[in-house]
Order: sequence, then C-alpha cells, then structure tokens
Amino acid sequence: MAEFQPPVREDLRGLAPYGAPQLDVDVRLNVNENPFAPSPELARALGASVTEAAQTLNRYPDRECVELRQALADYLSQESSAECAVESIWVANGSNEVMSHIMAAFGGPGRVALTFPPTYSMYPEYARESFTTLVSVPRTTDFQIDMAASTAAIEDQRPSVVLLASPNNPTGTAVSADDIAALAQATADVGGMLVVDEAYAEFRRPGQPSSVASLADHPNMIVTRTMSKAFAMAGARVGYAAAAPSVIDTLRVVRLPYHLSAVTQSVACTALAFVEELQSNLQLLRDERDRMRRDLESRGFVVADSDANFCFFGRFRDRRRVWEGLVDRGVLIRETGPDQWLRVSVGTPQENARFIEALDEVVVDSDLMSDGDGGST
Repeated sequence: MAEFQPPVREDLRGLAPYGAPQLDVDVRLNVNENPFAPSPELARALGASVTEAAQTLNRYPDRECVELRQALADYLSQESSAECAVESIWVANGSNEVMSHIMAAFGGPGRVALTFPPTYSMYPEYARESFTTLVSVPRTTDFQIDMAASTAAIEDQRPSVVLLASPNNPTGTAVSADDIAALAQATADVGGMLVVDEAYAEFRRPGQPSSVASLADHPNMIVTRTMSKAFAMAGARVGYAAAAPSVIDTLRVVRLPYHLSAVTQSVACTALAFVEELQSNLQLLRDERDRMRRDLESRGFVVADSDANFCFFGRFRDRRRVWEGLVDRGVLIRETGPDQWLRVSVGTPQENARFIEALDEVVVDSDLMSDGDGGST
C-alpha cells in the first residue's frame, strides 16, 4: 500500500519542525535555561499546589487567569517601578503562545511584520503561521539596530507588527531606551504595534531599563516576558505580556478557550510567591556571563555585548567542527545565527569551566578560526 500523503498546505511541504538538539550529555548549555533547579522547599510547595488544583480538574480553569495575571502585574510593578494593573497583563503557554496571539490579532494576510536579523528564529514561523508577510532589516556588523534603515523601512513598508528582541537572541545585545522610543513612534506613525520581546530582561546590565516603564508613553507597545529563564520555570511553559488594556482585550479575542490549564496557573502563582528565592542566583549568572566573556576574549574570540544569560562568540571557519568537538567532550552549545558564530548559555560555574576547558581542546587547531568580519550579513 502506498504511503498516505496528507493534504498539507503547499507552504509547509518539506519543512522541519522548530527545535534545538536535545542530546544526553553532561553539560547542556544550548537553550538558555536557568541551571539552578527549584529548592526542595519550593518543589514541595509546587507539589502541594498541583495537588490542590487536581481536586477541581473536573472543572474548566479560570479562562481569564485573573489570579496569575494579578501576581504578574504585582511582580512587574515592583521590578520596573511602573504601576501595572491586571487589565494590562496577558498570560499564555510560554511567550511563544503570547506571540501567536499577537500575530493572530495584528498580523494576517495583506499585512507586514518587520524584524531585525540575526534574531529569534521563531519570528519567521510566527509570520508564516499567521500568513503575514515578513520584512527584514539586517543589524549592523556589531549586531546593533540600524536606526536609519529601520525607520525608513517602517515608513516604507508600513508594518502592522514590528518584532524587536531586547536583549536579542542569539546575540544578547540590548537596544537603548531612546532607540526603542524612536521605533515605537515610527511604528505608531504608520498605525502599527511595536513588540519588545524581553525574554531575558532580568539578566540585563545596570542602566538598561525595561520597556515596561515606557508603556504609558507608547500605547502601541507590547512587552513580552517569560518565566522560563529568570524564574527557572522552563518546564512550566508560562509567558506573559504587558500592554494597554485595549491591546490585552484584543489578545483575549483570539485566544483559544481555556488555553492555560489550572495546573499551570497554580504552579506559576506558587513560583511568583517564591520570586526572591528563584531570582537569588541572577547576579551570579550575570557575573558568570561577564567572566565567560572575558575568558573567551582572552582566547582571541569576538564576543557580542550581552545583556542576556548567554554569550554569542566567533568567528570560525567551520563552526560545525567546533560544535561537534564540544559534543564529543560532553558539552552541548547552539549553532545559530550567522555561519561563523556559536552561542553558549551561562550555566553553573562548574559547567562554564567545563565548557572553556573543552573549547580549549577543540580549538587548538588554529585553522578553525576565521579572519573574516563574520558580521550579520
């Protein structure tokens, strides 16, 4: 019998699903996870919250997630020193689903989304799944936003959605508050929404404010966040957004019924009650990031400025050989972005030392290093 061929959309034929390699190695530094697991006390509290939620699983969850949205509003108010109300918060299964809601609400056939590569590799998929035309404005060779080219493209293309990651993935580079304000205004001038993706915001260096503090000045701005990184809750799948209440109401229109389970809501609320414990290692991770950068630069690598929990470094003649050499030594990092670059997440001090040791062994062969500029082109 011939193999069944499903009637897949033409634009999906031959495509592979998104994903990073998941390999069983000793040191996994490839997906920007927080390396510190919940404490036994928090694990017990999370278990108790699941047990409590389980007693009512015969009922649908709160479809508006009010308790969780209020807890997130309180957290953002304290973290950004800007008042956030529950009506200004949305929550979903990871920031990926938040982005899907945004594209469903503001993208669509005949509309344009604008991005700044190299950047998060899911942005093209968000556009594809919402039938939104994607326009790219490349970053400069040091992975900064080309403001003249970007504002010109916004004026010319008139995007309904501009997707701006700050700190950016995979480079780690952040965008200044002044440049974000300029992009928000340029986008407002053409009737569009500026989405500031702050998945790594809690790792930013001093002097780099969150765009949450600017929401009152820019009603066309949406700031997206996640509990996967700084909260060490990647397995819980909780993302959220802050925006004007009218924007949040629009996202509520396109969400699926009861999209966030009672178990997820309960776990997230419990985690937010332990915010001080969960974020107690943030400074250590920042310090380790900065130390890793110094270690890499002292070995002759170019390292992008990072306000995230990873370093983007190069340049390599053959990054695949470097990646494979590290895997052979039990260390997994990420091949992503321009061909001459690699990204390594910040792990525990012991994991980071293992990475540097393995890298030294792999790159003793100098022909793996490149003399090219290896920028964003």
